[in-house]
Amino acid sequence: EDGYIVTNYHVIDGATAIRVTLNNGDKYDAKLVGGEELNDVAVLKIDGVSGLKPVVLGDSTDLVVGETVCTIGNALGSLSFSLTSGAVSATGRSVTMSDGTVMNMIQTECTINSGNSGGPLFDSYGRVVGITSAKLSNNGDTSNATIEGIGFAIPINDVIDIITDYMRVGYVTGRPSMGIEVRAVSDEWQQVFGWPAGLLVNSVEAGSCAETAGLRQNDIITKLGDTEVSTIQELTAAKNRYKAGETAQLSVFR
Repeated sequence: EDGYIVTNYHVIDGATAIRVTLNNGDKYDAKLVGGEELNDVAVLKIDGVSGLKPVVLGDSTDLVVGETVCTIGNALGSLSFSLTSGAVSATGRSVTMSDGTVMNMIQTECTINSGNSGGPLFDSYGRVVGITSAKLSNNGDTSNATIEGIGFAIPINDVIDIITDYMRVGYVTGRPSMGIEVRAVSDEWQQVFGWPAGLLVNSVEAGSCAETAGLRQNDIITKLGDTEVSTIQELTAAKNRYKAGETAQLSVFR
């Protein structure tokens, strides 16, 4: 109610000015409180307005396949406040975005076109359970981000702590870091040296948790927790399921 607004980071990335339009047509200049490409979320703030009605947040972990959901967005950049409805098609989808980032997503049959990005995904009780995103790569073709009957939304539970941190302190706290630089083991290396698929450790930062745990340069990480990893995106996505201070087990080929 005091003017904080959540959207996708890619919606405002590179913008020199941001303007918010309310559903009554009033327009307000907004400032960027904080945002990040990694989780494709940004927090804006508008001032000089009162009486805003905030959304109610739901629990995205409670979603089940077949449940009815709907979304509101600025379809195609011109059809403001368009509503589409459908069912939850899947939860926990690992989706590769157009920039190569792998994200955990809710899949829905709600129509999510270019321009819908950053809008809310509501459950049948009107609670926000996700943030819609049309930044999907279709087999490497990013010219059309939407496929018929397949839409995606970021689960609200995955980003609510990030949103709260931006509102409270202006940056994200508890960001997990391993303290390593890695590169993917190529198919050629696997064939020539008999190495497994995974991430080759180029360097280990002095004093990092990786060094403390005994990870060494030239180790090959094949698993983080229960997740097999063979690309940097997969390792990053697996790492970001943890918070700073939590413990994870690595499977390593030495």
